Amino acid sequence: MCGIVGYIGPRRGADVVLAGLRRLEYRGYDSAGIAALQPDGTIGVRRSVGKLHHLADKLAAQPLAGHLAVGHTRWATHGGVTEQNAHPHLGHGGRVAVVHNGIIENYTALRRELTAQGITCASETDTEVVAHLVGGYLEAGDDLLTAVRRTLLRLHGASAFVFISATEPGRLVAARLGNAGGLVVGHGEGEHLIASDIPAILEHTRRVSFLESRQLVVLERERASFYTLDGTTFSPTPHLIAWDPVSAEKGPYRHFMQKEISEQPRAITDTLRGRVDFHHGLIHLDTLNLTPQEARDLQHITIVACGTSYHAGLVGKFMLEHLAQVPVSVDYGSEFRYRDPLIRPHTAVLAITQSGETVDTLAAMEEARRKGARLWAIVNALGSQAQRHADGYVMMQAGPEIGVASTKAFTTSLVDLYLLGLYLGQLRGTLAEDSLQQAVADLAKLPEWVGQVAELRPVYGELAEQFHKREHFLYLGRKVNYPIALEGALKLKEISYIHAEGYPAGEMKHGPIALIDDQMPVLTIAPRDSVYTKMLSQMEQVKARGGTVIGLIQHGDKVAQAKADFVLEVPAVPPLLSPIINVIPLQWLAYAIAVRRGADVDQPRNLAKSVTVE
Repeated sequence: MCGIVGYIGPRRGADVVLAGLRRLEYRGYDSAGIAALQPDGTIGVRRSVGKLHHLADKLAAQPLAGHLAVGHTRWATHGGVTEQNAHPHLGHGGRVAVVHNGIIENYTALRRELTAQGITCASETDTEVVAHLVGGYLEAGDDLLTAVRRTLLRLHGASAFVFISATEPGRLVAARLGNAGGLVVGHGEGEHLIASDIPAILEHTRRVSFLESRQLVVLERERASFYTLDGTTFSPTPHLIAWDPVSAEKGPYRHFMQKEISEQPRAITDTLRGRVDFHHGLIHLDTLNLTPQEARDLQHITIVACGTSYHAGLVGKFMLEHLAQVPVSVDYGSEFRYRDPLIRPHTAVLAITQSGETVDTLAAMEEARRKGARLWAIVNALGSQAQRHADGYVMMQAGPEIGVASTKAFTTSLVDLYLLGLYLGQLRGTLAEDSLQQAVADLAKLPEWVGQVAELRPVYGELAEQFHKREHFLYLGRKVNYPIALEGALKLKEISYIHAEGYPAGEMKHGPIALIDDQMPVLTIAPRDSVYTKMLSQMEQVKARGGTVIGLIQHGDKVAQAKADFVLEVPAVPPLLSPIINVIPLQWLAYAIAVRRGADVDQPRNLAKSVTVE
């Protein structure tokens, strides 16, 4: 969740760090701060509560000079949302500063130890104890790297840190313990950067290295030196990131979410590129690292994910079971490891995670690894922990997704799941050749179908005007579109703060029907598929009880249109591809209603893009 940026080089450090923090605002935060080593040898700190513009105002009034700086956007875990609790935190008489992402599990004991030594903490945070521990080792004569290493050996829990010290003005030290938040090193010309996510440094360099757990890096202007926690040096392989910095900007769009919904045709095209052989009617997923025999031996797939990715997993269950003829179960990442899951031989555990850093999903992967499962990941972030730790992976190819409410990462993950189903069916021999070729031909049309629904239309504004004051919504779908009802409801509640529930339509009589009245809009997903007549019946039942029906229907369906009060039309597509198409109008509807209600669409309250602490 928390954003971290550090810089050393010829530029004014605070300016570079502030710009990097702005690129990480999507992660969610409640306070922010920057520390910079000043020309007089002191560390200057500016902190503020709220959005980054408050910090920018402080820096304008009280500038920070110097070429070495660290910054942080905080999501409160220990201590309230106050300027005193905001990072960076100081130790050693103000001679060392630290920013931190994660939770220090044994901080209470460490704080008691510091108190016994006569050291008083100025904040309520767990982070400040680290600053004081490092400061104590510096005072005893250690250099910064040694002081950090000795401190890390005393900490319990998963965390990421960046340190600067007035005693060593030409370097900063960064370190990782466990799976809480990644750290990426940016290698520039005569400068280095460190950040918790790639977009923060893309403006300056695309050449990066990643820190793993129990690794440290010392950054100087001209070099980066890597160490393990036991002091061993190593040289990681640098990666060249292809993302264009401009793609992390809003451009002409009012919100990132608006931009990202509109980008879905391109994102899906990128996701198909290189994986689909349209000439021979075949699927290539080389990064899955799977042989035909291993595919045939596969007996079960368990999908683990959180939030929107969990809904993608529910759609994936339909796709994989139908195409590959392999049983699939879907688990919340946050629950998987707590129920002592049964992992039988020839089981694959598939993690779906946009960021590749979601702590509950990573923990589920660790549990699966411990029990002997094959690990796969569908992930959007190159170099993320999920991608690196999996035996095989499929990249979403969505590009940077800045809005907290996931849109293009959801649809590209659905495409990846469909490709995975086709690929497994191809390897396992469960798909006839003509069926596979037809599926590939359908994929060639998919970006065009998506393009037909990816533009913002007046109908969404009209519906927003009609329904923005309602406090409850019900979404209904069946079969593969039942998870789309869940996702549509989640989008509405995430960004508009309207209470919304998604249900399998057949369950309406088992409870939700009691809520239906003239103040309860009901959105029904009713494509012409094998349960079409069942959905028409659900629409009639809602109408009979005075409810308002918003029908998501296929173009030209006069029957369904006659049963709805309002309609959202989509093109007719093959059933397993319909979730990719049907979810996009629901994204637009949630967006339009949230805008009409004056909500912060890109950074909804209490939410963060990547949940990196439990």
